[in-house]
Amino acid sequence: MAAAPQPRLSPEEYLELDRVAEFRSEYYNGRMYAMAGGSYLHALIIGNLARELGIVLKKTPCTVTTSDVRTRVSVNGLYTYPDIAVVCGEAKLLDGRRDTLLNPVLIVEVLSPSTEAYDRGFKSAQYRTLESLQEYALVSQNEARIEIFRRQSNGEWLLSEAIGREARSQFNSVDAEVALADVYDKVTFEGGEA
Repeated sequence: MAAAPQPRLSPEEYLELDRVAEFRSEYYNGRMYAMAGGSYLHALIIGNLARELGIVLKKTPCTVTTSDVRTRVSVNGLYTYPDIAVVCGEAKLLDGRRDTLLNPVLIVEVLSPSTEAYDRGFKSAQYRTLESLQEYALVSQNEARIEIFRRQSNGEWLLSEAIGREARSQFNSVDAEVALADVYDKVTFEGGEA
C-alpha cells in the first residue's frame, strides 16, 4: 500500500507550527524541512563573525542577527534561518510576532559538510531573488576563507574572496571590514591547523 501524499502547508500554517515546535524547520513550496544541528566549530565561527560585525556596525543604523531570527525569502517560497543576517535601517518584520525578517542586506552562511552543497546551490539561488539582499557570504569551516557574492547594479552577482588568517574581508553592503584572524579566533581546523 502506498503512503498518502502529505497535504501542502500554507506559509501561515508553517509559521504556526514552527513557532511552537521544539526544533526549527525551514519551509519551501508547501513543505517543512527539519534543520540540521550545528557543531561547536560552526557556532564558534558564527559567534566570532557576528561579534566582529556588531562591533564595526555599533554606531551605524545596521543591526546583526543570528540564526534565532527567521528570514522570509519569498512569500510562498523559502523561509529559513540564516546563520547571520544584517539589516540597515528599520527592520521590516512579517507580523506582530517579530520573528520573521523581510529585508536583510547581508546574509552569511557558515558552511557545514552536510549543508555546503545546499548553501552553495539551492539556497544561494533563492537568496539571490530577495530584493533587499546586496551580499551573500559563505564562510568555510575547513580553512580561513570567506566568499562574498555581491549584487551588481546590472543585477549580476560578482564573487570576491578573502583567504588566510592574515586577510581581511570587506562587506560593502554594510561598509564593514573584518579580519579573518578575528573570525577564526580560537578555531582549529581538522588536522590541527590553527
